[in-house]
Amino acid sequence: MIFKNFEGKVILRVVVLCVTLSAPAVVLVNGWPEVLVFLLPLLLYQVYELIRFLRQAQEELNQFIESVHYRDFSRYFNEKDDSAQLKTLRKGFNEINTTFKRINREKETQHQQLQKILELVDTGIMTYDLDSGEVLLMNEAIKKLLHVPFMKTIHYLGKRDLELYEQVLDLQPGQNRIATAYTSQLDKSSIKVLLTATAWQSNGNRYKLVAFQNVNEALEETESQAWQKLLNVMTHEIMNSIAPISSLADTLKNRLQEAVVTGASSEDFEDLEVGVGTIKRRSEGLLKFAQTYRNLSKITTLNLRQVYISDLISNLHRLMQPTLAQKHIIFHMDLSDPNLSLQADPNLLDQVMINLLVNAMDAVKDTPEPEITLTSSIGTDGRVVIKVMDNGAGMPRAVQEKIFIPFFSTKKQGSGIGLSLCKQIVMLHRGTIQVQSEEGVGTVFILRFG
Repeated sequence: MIFKNFEGKVILRVVVLCVTLSAPAVVLVNGWPEVLVFLLPLLLYQVYELIRFLRQAQEELNQFIESVHYRDFSRYFNEKDDSAQLKTLRKGFNEINTTFKRINREKETQHQQLQKILELVDTGIMTYDLDSGEVLLMNEAIKKLLHVPFMKTIHYLGKRDLELYEQVLDLQPGQNRIATAYTSQLDKSSIKVLLTATAWQSNGNRYKLVAFQNVNEALEETESQAWQKLLNVMTHEIMNSIAPISSLADTLKNRLQEAVVTGASSEDFEDLEVGVGTIKRRSEGLLKFAQTYRNLSKITTLNLRQVYISDLISNLHRLMQPTLAQKHIIFHMDLSDPNLSLQADPNLLDQVMINLLVNAMDAVKDTPEPEITLTSSIGTDGRVVIKVMDNGAGMPRAVQEKIFIPFFSTKKQGSGIGLSLCKQIVMLHRGTIQVQSEEGVGTVFILRFG
């Protein structure tokens, strides 16, 4: 609007000048030549005034452009001591200057806020020009992390820590990686940092921002937790096997003492032999399991052989019978086909069944008439199906969805790895394991192989 008013005033001056130029012709036609004496000075004055007006406007415009070029928005254009025609133009310049000053103040405030934020964050941040390598920004965190007070270019990092320098240069926008950063060149002490990068372009220049996050303590804590969880896993599995072995050994000891006092029959010796054989077999299986679990994540082949389900369940029953009897749990076996078999690693499959049976015994501990049933059959899809059923308290739906998650447990002293390990072993056999449970009714674990 301001410049439109300015243009209007210029047009008005030009129109008046044109009218004045046309006046001599009218005067001469009408025979009034003496009037020319008055028109000529008026014409010269109008031309001079137009030139002066335009020159002043041009000078004001040049001063405004100069202030914009040098970002000197403190200049003020006087709106009082000049012609009315330039007041509007100067007022417009002053308003534009005021707007620029407000924008600059806002940008300065934002810049200061960003600086304060960067000082508060623990993550080191560095921005540099991809073409020249000039470092544009370094916050306090990265200075402390790398023990570098200042870097003019990113190439200085190459002189101090070549490996980290190469990692930073190779890091693509959107990627992240763990790198080693040396905090002291004297004793070569180092830390682990997580590098993250992003990039952008501005005014034809390319920039890269790299974030350095110290993850040394987090990695050490994670490693410590991993060792603790591994120990929990091994302890859990060993205790699950040692407890029934100990109970069976105690039973055999009592039987042996009775045999010494009353005289041993051939049946007693046969029972002792079967019991000792069970202990030996489970002990060997436990040793093989410990060795297998050490490399469980690297298993590509299993020690497969033909396993008869009836033998598997019978051996499990003999192993767990003392504990079942001690807890007054009724144990049922329903083997539809005594010759039913599958290709499996017997030691790992034993471990799965022991885990499921131990969990079932824990589930029925508060049931008035506890019962556990093991069944085997051929499913409609031709696969071998083994079920471990109990009439315990059951599980809510939310718990059923999480029981196979590693380290999830509803028990106060539970490690949460038994069922997760069972699932891993079943999956190694290209099988599946599912759970069906209803609160107050019981739980069924269904294993499918083949």
